[in-house]
Amino acid sequence: MVAQSPQQPEPIALTILRLLRWDKPAGRLILLIPALWSVVLAAGGKPPIPLVGVIILGTLATSAAGCVFNDLWDRDIDPEVERTKNRPLASRSLSVATGIIVALLALICAAVLSLYLNPLSFGLCVAAVPVIIGYPLAKRVFPVPQLVLSIAWGFAVLISWTAVTATLTPESWLLWGAVVLWTLGFDTVYAMSDREDDRRIGINSSALFFGNFAPTAVGLFFALTAGLFATLAVRMHLSAYFWISWVIAVGGWLWQSIQLRQEDIPQTLYGQIFRQNVWIGFILLVGTILGTLI
Repeated sequence: MVAQSPQQPEPIALTILRLLRWDKPAGRLILLIPALWSVVLAAGGKPPIPLVGVIILGTLATSAAGCVFNDLWDRDIDPEVERTKNRPLASRSLSVATGIIVALLALICAAVLSLYLNPLSFGLCVAAVPVIIGYPLAKRVFPVPQLVLSIAWGFAVLISWTAVTATLTPESWLLWGAVVLWTLGFDTVYAMSDREDDRRIGINSSALFFGNFAPTAVGLFFALTAGLFATLAVRMHLSAYFWISWVIAVGGWLWQSIQLRQEDIPQTLYGQIFRQNVWIGFILLVGTILGTLI
């Protein structure tokens, strides 16, 4: 028999990338998309390119910080959950001190980028920080922690909108509501994959809160998202190009809701639906761009 060589340890740079979740771009993109919806709509389809760059980089930095803070809070819980047991802090591949340093560096990057923004947008950036840092605690004390995450996601809309207009309008709040409900929908689906582990270790989630009615709740959240988008499109006089993307999105959400009502759902379906919402978000982004320009 040929002796197997010992497994080489993962380079620390790759471990940090996993800590930041940059090896799983879907989660980063699904936060970036609402920020881009917002800046495009607020600017009538022609946002300043430097501002778009700041929003993209700021979203990535903020998302990275949120992931690290989440893993710091949950480093003793994640090993008990099949999906999260191999995360760097859970598996002790990285130390707590390293995690704190990485989180602070990400926040500093986001703070530097926020200096480009106007005072209202900057203030909203500051207001978002406690929500982002505190979300992991919500799992322990609040029955629907995904709502807290959804509100954190909603800040991406408000920050981006005010970065263009320096004010909040009824349209910005319609988009905010759509993003909060959309996030609540797809993150409830994501939480459905962890129900048994969460129940066993005593962690709250919207999937547990809604129980057998979780598929119905997800369908309702997606339906309300579609309704708010439709109202927004009417108020902003978006063209038929947006409505084409809206019909595609509604069809996708309807199909997802039907799939969640199956018996004996394969565990892989929940992750598939989460990733499908990234594509739905991009389809709506294309629709908002074309709907404002053409």
